[in-house]
Amino acid sequence: MAAVARDMGIRRNIGLRRHGATALRLVAVAALYYVGAWIGLLQELVRDQVTPLWPPTGIALACLLTLGPMAWPGIALGAVAVNAPIGPSPLAVLAIVVGNTLAPICSYLLLRRVDFRPALDRLRDALVLVFLGALTGMLISATVGTAALLVSGALPVGDFWTAWSVWWTGDAMGVLVITPLLLVPHRVFHRLLHRARPPRGVSPYRLLEAAALLLGTAGVTLVATRTEVSLLFLVFPFLIWAALRFQLAGAAPCSLIVSVLAIAATAEGTGPFSHHSLPARMVTLQAFNGSTALTALLLSAIITERNATRRQIEHVCAQLAEAVFRLAPDEPRPPEGDRKSTDWR
Repeated sequence: MAAVARDMGIRRNIGLRRHGATALRLVAVAALYYVGAWIGLLQELVRDQVTPLWPPTGIALACLLTLGPMAWPGIALGAVAVNAPIGPSPLAVLAIVVGNTLAPICSYLLLRRVDFRPALDRLRDALVLVFLGALTGMLISATVGTAALLVSGALPVGDFWTAWSVWWTGDAMGVLVITPLLLVPHRVFHRLLHRARPPRGVSPYRLLEAAALLLGTAGVTLVATRTEVSLLFLVFPFLIWAALRFQLAGAAPCSLIVSVLAIAATAEGTGPFSHHSLPARMVTLQAFNGSTALTALLLSAIITERNATRRQIEHVCAQLAEAVFRLAPDEPRPPEGDRKSTDWR
């Protein structure tokens, strides 16, 4: 009996720890969602609720991809904490919370259906993240949320499509900009898990290059978004540089820097976004942000996929060389360095 009681106590403790860890994860998801929403609301353009970049959608989708579908209560809790103080009515808040929760869940289910890999190491993964995760899934939150504001009387009928477009593109940009950035640690963990070795030593020159890339991206974007002359094209060489040299780990932060600075310029009405109506500024801003995010994401995926193909070819060549040596032992063995696959830099 004592052994049975001890076994039951151990199982109870394990269950409590498991439930406690789950609760902590959900609280962490809700906290991340709330912080992302607070940052996004700093640049609101329509009724203190609709912004051109809504980070919580990207945070929610990244949490679902890394933690699984059981992360949805944390997303819903964070959405309640954000919308309850600023919502026009309890029913409207409930509708907005439902839409903001269902949208990332729908995106997650669509991505799972097409065998999406969070490592974003294939071009098809980047494409489905754009068209299914961002553009398709976020139709739910934009439609439900804007309709809730309209029905509650907080939004005039004439402003419906403007608010809907800002809501939809803001949620989509949150997925395109924030989700890849949060998936970078997941990709690093995936490499460590499958290669079973720590990353190689990073050269100081490479760290300097990364710092120069981030500072250069920020500096050029500040100039391009704060001058009357249209110089927005100057940011694309830096995005290409980031994707070529650092893949997703460099492209995602640079894309975030460009988007945030462009949104700040739009909210202030400066640079190429000034002297235009709100719809015209939104079209220009979201076309620019979408182009930069797509350039960074797709190019980094292409380079990553190419590097993986190159490593596979090198591995096959090394195996072939080893087989040839076994068949003809008198032939000189290839140097050790020629048989090892190395990452492209």
